[in-house]
Order: sequence, then structure tokens, then C-alpha cells
Amino acid sequence: MSASAARSAELRLVVLGRTGAGKRSAVSSILGLEEAPRGAEEGVRPECIKHRGEAAGRRVAVVSSPAWFGPGCDPEERRRHISSFIALSSPGPHVFLLCVPVNQPAEGEAEALSVLKKLFGPPAVEANTIVLFTHTEELEEEEQMEDYLSTWRKDLRELVQACGGRYHTLEPRGGAAEEAKAVEELLEKVERAVRASGEQHCSGALCREAEARVRERQVQLVRQRRGGGGDPVSPADPQPEGDVTEEEMEAVREEAERSAGDLNVDVDGLFPRSASAATAAPSFLWGLWGKLSGWISWLPRMMRVEALLGALVSLFVGGPLGGAMGATVGSVATEVGRRRTKKTS
Repeated sequence: MSASAARSAELRLVVLGRTGAGKRSAVSSILGLEEAPRGAEEGVRPECIKHRGEAAGRRVAVVSSPAWFGPGCDPEERRRHISSFIALSSPGPHVFLLCVPVNQPAEGEAEALSVLKKLFGPPAVEANTIVLFTHTEELEEEEQMEDYLSTWRKDLRELVQACGGRYHTLEPRGGAAEEAKAVEELLEKVERAVRASGEQHCSGALCREAEARVRERQVQLVRQRRGGGGDPVSPADPQPEGDVTEEEMEAVREEAERSAGDLNVDVDGLFPRSASAATAAPSFLWGLWGKLSGWISWLPRMMRVEALLGALVSLFVGGPLGGAMGATVGSVATEVGRRRTKKTS
């Protein structure tokens, strides 16, 4: 099989998520890799990383991108990370896996989906993105993800709905056999999403630009290895696969992807710097309430409603009085809940 045919036969997955969302664990689970703190050392600049391998009998390429959404991201780093994951997944990713911790409020993930729509078109989210829930060990032992989302987490439920209702977790409560089954089920969802989208992979102007740059750089690298220099070539030139071995072609391709350079990513257009005053106050209140409900959601089921009720009183009354009232309301509601549970048991 030629190198180009091999690329078309593999599934290209791009793993996205905030810092600490569990991207490295997801990549390790999919490809059966040992956990490695690559790029996690202090002072090491985070980079996009690409791994190739087999998973559940399928050839896969998994690209993991550092966080480029949410508050505090430098515009130039955003441009670099977005350019890098597009080049590494060239000629285009089949599916995006958005890692979302279930034990924290969703902050920035909706922004990430908005950016993917602008980069690749709405189908990239509606048809080619799967929410991959992480840190699911925080849920109660018998609690089902669907019940948790519908009862407690409107923010996470809205993310799933934006992605065509697709979600998954690679953290089953079981051993290695259950984890292998979870990986197989994920790849089945990936293939169903690709078939349903009707497209071979995500595409767009940036994908075409990346592929042209990769091919041009690939030809240059092959010429350099043959001693022919690195003269500029047309992106339309055919890939020089003639007498080059498949292994050499793959190595050259990977080097070309890493050195394709920054793409023409309009960061300012993707991440508007100002928000309208009309929506600022509601967004702030909803964000604050989302933080409270998100952090409390991992409490045992009986305590969640009581804790949220107390937090609600504290939030909207405010000040020391609000805190005292919230604590009192939460305590009374918890005690009532205990007595009701005793009475019915």
C-alpha cells in the first residue's frame, strides 16, 4: 500500500480540551500507550503531538492539541496551536474529540465549538465532533451519565446537543477488558459520524492550505535527501513516491507536517475581543452559578439539591448575611432529606 493510500485508510482524530481535561489519558487509552508526562515539565512550551498506531483493529492517527480556547490564551499561541493541529491532521481530520471534565463547570468549551464552526463549517461540530467526558470517577458508583446530564448539568447537556447528541467516555468502571471495549465503541461512533456526514473528512480553505504546504515541503525534503537541494516547487507537483520506500515517505511526510509553518488563521476573527454590554451581566451571573453547580455536582446525590439550594440563597442575597442564610437553608434542607430518606427506607 502506498503512503497516500495508507493515509486515506486511517482515521484521523484531533483531541481538544482545556489544560487538565485529560487529553493525554484519552490518547493513551485509544492507542494503548503508557502514560508519559511529555511536555508537562515546567518551562517546556506545550506543542501539538501526533501519534500513529492501531486501535480496535483500525489504523488511527491521533493529534493532541494544547489548550487554545478560554481565558488567558495568548493570540499568537492560539494561532500556532490551531495551525499545528490542522497541519498534523492534514488533509483533514475525520473527527474532533472534545475532552470535557464532568466535575467542573463548562468554561470555554462552547467557544471551542464556535471556533471549529468558523474554521471548518457547521458540520464539523454538528456531525464530526464527539464530547469525550473525563474525570467520571467523581460520579456516584451507580449513576448513569445520561441521568447525570439531564438532572444536574444543563451546561454539559447543551454541549452534547450542539454535537448532534454524541458523547462517550473512556473511563469505564472495570478492568482492561472494559477499557478496550470503550475504545472499540468510540471508534464505532467515529466511523458512524464520518458515514453520516457524507464527507471523507473535514475540509475547508485552511485544510487545503495546510495540505499544499505539506506537499511542497515534502518534495523539498525528498530532494534534499537525494542531494538535489531544496529549490521551491509547485504545490501541484506530484509527490515523488517513485523509488522512495514507504517508510521513508512516511517519515518525510511527518517531518513536513511539523514544519508546514503558520497558516493564515484569523485569530481576531475567531476570538472577538469585546462582548456586548447587554449580555455581559447575564453571562456573568450564569457563569457564576455554573461554577457553583459544577463544583457541587460531584457531591453524593442526596446532598446535591440541598447544597445547590444553599448556594443559590447565598449567591443572590450576597454578603455575610447571604452566606449565613445559605448555610442555614442548606443544613435544614439536608436534615429534612435525611429524615425523609429514613422514613421511606
